[in-house]
Amino acid sequence: MPGSRRIDLVLLLVAVVWGSSYLAAKTATATLPVLTVLFLRYGISALALLPAARRANRAELRTGLILGLTQAAVLILETYGVTHTTAANAGLIISLTLVLTPLMDRRRMPPRFYLAASVCVLAVGLLMSGNGLHQMGVGDLLMLAAAVVRAGHVALVGRLARDIRPLQLTAIQSLVGTALFVVPALPHLPTAPATWLQMTYLALFCSVFAFLAQTWAVQRTSASRASLLLGTEPIWAVAIGIGLGNERLTVPAVLGAVLMLAGTTWGQSIERRHRETACLTPPRAEPVTPR
Repeated sequence: MPGSRRIDLVLLLVAVVWGSSYLAAKTATATLPVLTVLFLRYGISALALLPAARRANRAELRTGLILGLTQAAVLILETYGVTHTTAANAGLIISLTLVLTPLMDRRRMPPRFYLAASVCVLAVGLLMSGNGLHQMGVGDLLMLAAAVVRAGHVALVGRLARDIRPLQLTAIQSLVGTALFVVPALPHLPTAPATWLQMTYLALFCSVFAFLAQTWAVQRTSASRASLLLGTEPIWAVAIGIGLGNERLTVPAVLGAVLMLAGTTWGQSIERRHRETACLTPPRAEPVTPR
Protein backbone atom coordinates (compact mmCIF):
# COMPACT_ATOMS: atom_id res chain seq x y z
CA MET A 1 0.00 0.00 0.00
CA PRO A 2 1.48 3.38 -0.97
CA GLY A 3 2.62 5.53 1.94
CA SER A 4 0.18 8.36 1.22
CA ARG A 5 -2.80 6.02 1.25
CA ARG A 6 -1.65 4.51 4.55
CA ILE A 7 -1.40 7.99 6.11
CA ASP A 8 -4.86 8.91 4.82
CA LEU A 9 -6.33 5.74 6.29
CA VAL A 10 -4.72 6.46 9.67
CA LEU A 11 -6.20 9.98 9.72
CA LEU A 12 -9.59 8.66 8.65
CA LEU A 13 -9.43 6.04 11.41
CA VAL A 14 -8.70 8.79 13.95
CA ALA A 15 -11.79 10.69 12.74
CA VAL A 16 -13.92 7.53 13.00
CA VAL A 17 -12.66 6.76 16.50
CA TRP A 18 -13.30 10.31 17.69
CA GLY A 19 -16.73 10.26 16.05
CA SER A 20 -17.56 7.08 17.96
CA SER A 21 -16.54 8.60 21.31
CA TYR A 22 -19.84 10.48 21.69
CA LEU A 23 -22.00 7.36 21.54
CA ALA A 24 -19.50 5.47 23.73
CA ALA A 25 -19.59 8.22 26.36
CA LYS A 26 -23.39 8.45 26.20
CA THR A 27 -23.72 4.69 26.69
CA ALA A 28 -21.22 4.69 29.56
CA THR A 29 -23.04 7.46 31.43
CA ALA A 30 -26.25 5.42 31.27
CA THR A 31 -24.78 3.09 33.92
CA LEU A 32 -22.12 5.23 35.62
CA PRO A 33 -21.99 8.77 37.03
CA VAL A 34 -20.34 11.27 34.70
CA LEU A 35 -17.42 11.93 37.05
CA THR A 36 -16.71 8.20 37.33
CA VAL A 37 -16.63 7.91 33.53
CA LEU A 38 -14.16 10.79 33.37
CA PHE A 39 -11.98 9.33 36.13
CA LEU A 40 -11.74 5.95 34.38
CA ARG A 41 -11.06 7.54 31.01
CA TYR A 42 -8.28 9.67 32.47
CA GLY A 43 -6.97 6.98 34.81
CA ILE A 44 -6.56 4.26 32.19
CA SER A 45 -4.88 6.77 29.86
CA ALA A 46 -2.55 7.87 32.67
CA LEU A 47 -1.48 4.28 33.35
CA ALA A 48 -0.67 3.76 29.67
CA LEU A 49 1.31 7.01 29.52
CA LEU A 50 3.04 6.78 32.91
CA PRO A 51 6.52 6.12 31.42
CA ALA A 52 6.22 9.33 29.39
CA ALA A 53 5.11 11.32 32.46
CA ARG A 54 8.24 10.25 34.31
CA ARG A 55 10.38 11.83 31.58
CA ALA A 56 8.59 15.18 31.68
CA ASN A 57 10.66 18.27 32.50
CA ARG A 58 9.56 21.26 34.61
CA ALA A 59 8.18 23.23 31.66
CA GLU A 60 6.13 20.23 30.55
CA LEU A 61 4.84 19.69 34.08
CA ARG A 62 3.81 23.35 34.41
CA THR A 63 2.15 23.50 31.00
CA GLY A 64 0.50 20.12 31.48
CA LEU A 65 -1.02 21.27 34.77
CA ILE A 66 -2.58 24.37 33.18
CA LEU A 67 -3.82 22.61 30.06
CA GLY A 68 -4.94 19.61 32.10
CA LEU A 69 -7.37 21.85 33.99
CA THR A 70 -8.79 23.42 30.82
CA GLN A 71 -9.05 20.03 29.12
CA ALA A 72 -10.92 18.65 32.13
CA ALA A 73 -13.38 21.55 31.88
CA VAL A 74 -14.00 20.66 28.23
CA LEU A 75 -14.61 16.98 28.98
CA ILE A 76 -16.94 17.75 31.90
CA LEU A 77 -19.14 19.88 29.63
CA GLU A 78 -18.95 17.38 26.76
CA THR A 79 -19.78 14.35 28.87
CA TYR A 80 -22.63 15.98 30.77
CA GLY A 81 -23.86 17.41 27.46
CA VAL A 82 -23.95 14.11 25.59
CA THR A 83 -26.04 12.56 28.39
CA HIS A 84 -28.82 15.06 27.60
CA THR A 85 -28.70 15.08 23.80
CA THR A 86 -28.01 12.68 20.94
CA ALA A 87 -24.51 11.53 20.03
CA ALA A 88 -25.16 12.91 16.53
CA ASN A 89 -26.01 16.38 17.83
CA ALA A 90 -23.04 16.32 20.20
CA GLY A 91 -20.58 15.53 17.40
CA LEU A 92 -22.01 18.23 15.15
CA ILE A 93 -22.16 21.01 17.74
CA ILE A 94 -18.65 20.40 19.06
CA SER A 95 -17.33 20.89 15.51
CA LEU A 96 -18.00 24.60 16.07
CA THR A 97 -14.53 24.54 17.63
CA LEU A 98 -13.10 24.74 14.10
CA VAL A 99 -14.51 28.24 13.53
CA LEU A 100 -14.34 29.44 17.14
CA THR A 101 -10.64 28.73 17.66
CA PRO A 102 -9.31 31.50 15.35
CA LEU A 103 -11.62 33.96 17.11
CA MET A 104 -10.37 32.85 20.54
CA ASP A 105 -6.83 33.22 19.24
CA ARG A 106 -7.63 36.89 18.41
CA ARG A 107 -6.67 36.59 14.78
CA ARG A 108 -7.95 39.04 12.17
CA MET A 109 -10.01 37.06 9.72
CA PRO A 110 -11.52 37.92 6.31
CA PRO A 111 -15.23 38.92 6.29
CA ARG A 112 -16.09 35.63 4.60
CA PHE A 113 -14.96 33.77 7.71
CA TYR A 114 -17.61 35.50 9.83
CA LEU A 115 -20.22 34.58 7.23
CA ALA A 116 -19.17 30.94 7.58
CA ALA A 117 -19.40 31.27 11.37
CA SER A 118 -22.91 32.70 10.99
CA VAL A 119 -23.91 29.64 8.97
CA CYS A 120 -22.69 27.48 11.87
CA VAL A 121 -24.71 29.51 14.38
CA LEU A 122 -27.83 29.01 12.24
CA ALA A 123 -27.03 25.29 12.12
CA VAL A 124 -26.88 25.13 15.93
CA GLY A 125 -30.31 26.74 16.14
CA LEU A 126 -31.77 24.15 13.76
CA LEU A 127 -30.12 21.27 15.61
CA MET A 128 -31.50 22.48 18.92
CA SER A 129 -35.00 23.02 17.52
CA GLY A 130 -34.85 19.57 15.96
CA ASN A 131 -34.09 18.12 19.41
CA GLY A 132 -36.92 20.02 21.05
CA LEU A 133 -36.08 23.61 21.96
CA HIS A 134 -39.27 23.76 24.08
CA GLN A 135 -37.54 21.25 26.39
CA MET A 136 -34.73 23.79 26.99
CA GLY A 137 -32.22 21.72 25.00
CA VAL A 138 -29.91 21.38 28.04
CA GLY A 139 -27.59 18.89 26.38
CA ASP A 140 -27.22 21.00 23.24
CA LEU A 141 -26.51 24.10 25.34
CA LEU A 142 -23.84 22.20 27.29
CA MET A 143 -22.25 21.02 24.03
CA LEU A 144 -22.30 24.61 22.77
CA ALA A 145 -20.51 25.70 25.96
CA ALA A 146 -18.07 22.81 25.48
CA ALA A 147 -17.27 24.04 21.95
CA VAL A 148 -16.52 27.53 23.28
CA VAL A 149 -14.32 26.26 26.12
CA ARG A 150 -12.61 23.76 23.81
CA ALA A 151 -11.78 26.53 21.33
CA GLY A 152 -10.21 28.51 24.17
CA HIS A 153 -8.28 25.41 25.24
CA VAL A 154 -6.95 24.81 21.71
CA ALA A 155 -5.91 28.46 21.43
CA LEU A 156 -4.13 28.11 24.77
CA VAL A 157 -2.37 24.97 23.55
CA GLY A 158 -1.07 26.96 20.57
CA ARG A 159 0.38 29.61 22.88
CA LEU A 160 1.81 27.47 25.68
CA ALA A 161 2.81 24.18 24.08
CA ARG A 162 4.93 25.18 21.09
CA ASP A 163 8.13 23.71 22.55
CA ILE A 164 6.48 20.96 24.61
CA ARG A 165 6.71 17.30 23.65
CA PRO A 166 3.17 16.08 22.78
CA LEU A 167 3.48 12.68 24.48
CA GLN A 168 4.67 14.16 27.76
CA LEU A 169 1.98 16.85 27.63
CA THR A 170 -0.76 14.27 27.14
CA ALA A 171 0.62 12.16 29.98
CA ILE A 172 0.59 15.07 32.43
CA GLN A 173 -2.91 16.11 31.36
CA SER A 174 -4.10 12.54 32.01
CA LEU A 175 -2.60 12.59 35.50
CA VAL A 176 -4.23 15.94 36.25
CA GLY A 177 -7.65 14.64 35.17
CA THR A 178 -7.19 11.47 37.21
CA ALA A 179 -6.40 13.49 40.34
CA LEU A 180 -9.38 15.82 39.79
CA PHE A 181 -12.00 13.06 39.59
CA VAL A 182 -10.63 10.31 41.84
CA VAL A 183 -12.48 11.27 45.04
CA PRO A 184 -16.07 11.47 43.68
CA ALA A 185 -15.49 8.47 41.39
CA LEU A 186 -14.15 5.83 43.80
CA PRO A 187 -17.49 4.91 45.43
CA HIS A 188 -19.03 4.19 42.02
CA LEU A 189 -16.42 2.05 40.24
CA PRO A 190 -18.03 -0.48 37.88
CA THR A 191 -17.94 -4.23 38.36
CA ALA A 192 -19.32 -5.39 35.00
CA PRO A 193 -16.58 -6.49 32.53
CA ALA A 194 -18.48 -4.91 29.63
CA THR A 195 -18.31 -1.50 31.30
CA TRP A 196 -14.57 -1.82 31.84
CA LEU A 197 -14.11 -2.75 28.19
CA GLN A 198 -16.10 0.30 27.17
CA MET A 199 -14.00 2.59 29.37
CA THR A 200 -10.79 1.00 28.06
CA TYR A 201 -11.95 1.79 24.52
CA LEU A 202 -12.62 5.43 25.45
CA ALA A 203 -9.25 5.79 27.16
CA LEU A 204 -6.87 3.81 24.95
CA PHE A 205 -8.49 4.28 21.54
CA CYS A 206 -10.32 7.63 21.72
CA SER A 207 -7.54 9.31 23.73
CA VAL A 208 -4.11 7.64 23.60
CA PHE A 209 -4.20 5.89 20.22
CA ALA A 210 -6.07 8.66 18.40
CA PHE A 211 -3.70 11.36 19.63
CA LEU A 212 -0.52 9.45 18.82
CA ALA A 213 -1.84 8.33 15.42
CA GLN A 214 -2.91 11.88 14.59
CA THR A 215 0.51 13.26 15.54
CA TRP A 216 2.31 10.59 13.47
CA ALA A 217 0.14 11.18 10.39
CA VAL A 218 0.10 15.00 10.51
CA GLN A 219 3.92 14.98 10.52
CA ARG A 220 3.86 13.05 7.22
CA THR A 221 1.22 14.85 5.15
CA SER A 222 -0.01 18.33 4.29
CA ALA A 223 -2.04 20.47 6.66
CA SER A 224 -4.94 20.75 4.21
CA ARG A 225 -5.16 16.99 3.66
CA ALA A 226 -4.97 16.26 7.40
CA SER A 227 -7.61 18.89 8.21
CA LEU A 228 -9.93 17.54 5.52
CA LEU A 229 -9.78 13.97 6.81
CA LEU A 230 -9.93 14.85 10.52
CA GLY A 231 -12.81 17.20 9.73
CA THR A 232 -14.99 14.20 8.84
CA GLU A 233 -15.35 13.47 12.58
CA PRO A 234 -18.90 14.91 12.90
CA ILE A 235 -20.02 12.86 9.89
CA TRP A 236 -18.92 9.69 11.67
CA ALA A 237 -20.56 10.87 14.91
CA VAL A 238 -23.87 11.18 13.06
CA ALA A 239 -23.46 7.88 11.18
CA ILE A 240 -22.53 5.93 14.34
CA GLY A 241 -25.24 7.59 16.42
CA ILE A 242 -27.91 6.67 13.88
CA GLY A 243 -26.50 3.28 12.86
CA LEU A 244 -25.51 1.88 16.26
CA GLY A 245 -27.38 4.12 18.69
CA ASN A 246 -30.77 3.99 16.93
CA GLU A 247 -30.92 7.80 16.98
CA ARG A 248 -33.10 9.79 14.60
CA LEU A 249 -32.69 13.22 13.05
CA THR A 250 -35.74 15.37 12.37
CA VAL A 251 -35.99 17.41 9.18
CA PRO A 252 -34.75 20.62 10.89
CA ALA A 253 -31.88 18.66 12.45
CA VAL A 254 -30.89 17.20 9.06
CA LEU A 255 -30.81 20.72 7.60
CA GLY A 256 -28.79 21.85 10.62
CA ALA A 257 -26.33 18.99 10.13
CA VAL A 258 -25.81 19.91 6.47
CA LEU A 259 -25.30 23.60 7.33
CA MET A 260 -22.91 22.76 10.18
CA LEU A 261 -20.72 20.58 7.97
CA ALA A 262 -20.77 23.17 5.19
CA GLY A 263 -20.06 26.09 7.55
CA THR A 264 -17.19 24.45 9.42
CA THR A 265 -15.57 23.16 6.21
CA TRP A 266 -15.88 26.58 4.57
CA GLY A 267 -14.62 28.43 7.64
CA GLN A 268 -11.70 26.05 8.06
CA SER A 269 -10.61 26.48 4.44
CA ILE A 270 -10.83 30.29 4.72
CA GLU A 271 -8.77 30.28 7.91
CA ARG A 272 -6.13 27.98 6.44
CA ARG A 273 -5.71 30.05 3.26
CA HIS A 274 -5.59 33.28 5.28
CA ARG A 275 -2.94 31.85 7.61
CA GLU A 276 -0.79 30.53 4.77
CA THR A 277 -1.08 33.78 2.77
CA ALA A 278 -0.12 35.89 5.76
CA CYS A 279 2.81 33.54 6.48
CA LEU A 280 2.03 33.71 10.18
CA THR A 281 3.14 30.13 10.72
CA PRO A 282 4.29 27.23 8.55
CA PRO A 283 1.30 25.39 7.07
CA ARG A 284 0.09 22.83 9.57
CA ALA A 285 -3.11 21.40 10.97
CA GLU A 286 -4.74 23.18 13.87
CA PRO A 287 -3.85 21.53 17.20
CA VAL A 288 -6.58 19.10 18.15
CA THR A 289 -7.32 18.24 21.75
CA PRO A 290 -7.28 14.51 22.31
CA ARG A 291 -10.63 13.21 23.49
